[in-house]
Amino acid sequence: MKLRLDRPIAFIDLETTGINISTDKIVEIAIVKILPDGTKQVKRKLLNPQMPIPKASTDVHGITDEMVKDAPVFKQVANEIKQFLDNCDMGGYNSNRFDVPMLIEEFLRIGFDFSVEGRKMVDVQKVFHLMEQRTLGAAYKFYCSKTLEGAHSAEVDATATWEILLAQVERYDNIGATIESIVKFTGEDDIVDFSRRFIKVNGVEIFNFGKHKGKPVTEVLKAEPQYYDWMMKGDFAMNTKQKLTEILNRTLLKKP
Repeated sequence: MKLRLDRPIAFIDLETTGINISTDKIVEIAIVKILPDGTKQVKRKLLNPQMPIPKASTDVHGITDEMVKDAPVFKQVANEIKQFLDNCDMGGYNSNRFDVPMLIEEFLRIGFDFSVEGRKMVDVQKVFHLMEQRTLGAAYKFYCSKTLEGAHSAEVDATATWEILLAQVERYDNIGATIESIVKFTGEDDIVDFSRRFIKVNGVEIFNFGKHKGKPVTEVLKAEPQYYDWMMKGDFAMNTKQKLTEILNRTLLKKP
C-alpha cells in the first residue's frame, strides 16, 4: 500500500532550550513539507531563544548560545513559517505532545494566532508505539533498515520521520493510506488543547485534571466561574488558556 496525499503535509521537528512548553523556547526548527506529487520542500532555521540554553539541552542537540547569538528571534520568522505551513496537514515524531504545542506557544507569545483547525495531525510515534513500542532511532532502523546518523539535528529527524511514515503505510494495511485514516487510527483526530488539560468525550469537552476531572468544562464554568480566573492566572500553556476562553465565550453565547 502506498501513502496517498490529498494536500501537503509538513513534518516538524524542534530543538529547544528544554521540554517545558510554557517556559522553554525553540532554538532550531526544521520543516520538511511533502507535496501530493511527492516533491519535498525544506525550511530550517536556527533561532535565538533570548534565554540561555542549558548545558543539558546542548548536550542533546549540540546547539550552543554562541551558535544562536546572531540568529533571528522567533518573531522575525513567524510569518515566514506560518506561510510555509499554510494549507498543510502536520506530522512529526511525538509532535502532537511536544513539537506542535511548542510551536503554537511561540506563536501565541508574540500575539500571532496560528490555528490547527481543519488540519490532520499525524504523530508517527503514536503509530509506532501502537504497533512496535520503540524509540525514534529504533523506529528508523526497524522500518527503514538504516541507522539514523545525525540524530537530534532537526532536519535529519524530520526527514527520518517522513520516511518512517511511508514505511508504516506499506507495512500496516489497517492504518490506511491517507492522512485522515492514520489520524483516526491513532485516535488523535479530536484534540482540544495540546497539553491534554481537556479531552473530548462524545463530542463534549471534559476536564482531564484536578478536582473537576471528568466533568464537562461548560458545566464547571457556569457553576464556578472563578475557576476560569484561576486557570488564566495559573501556570498553564497559552494554548490551554486560549481553548478555555473559546469554550467560555461559546458558553456565554448560549445563555438566554
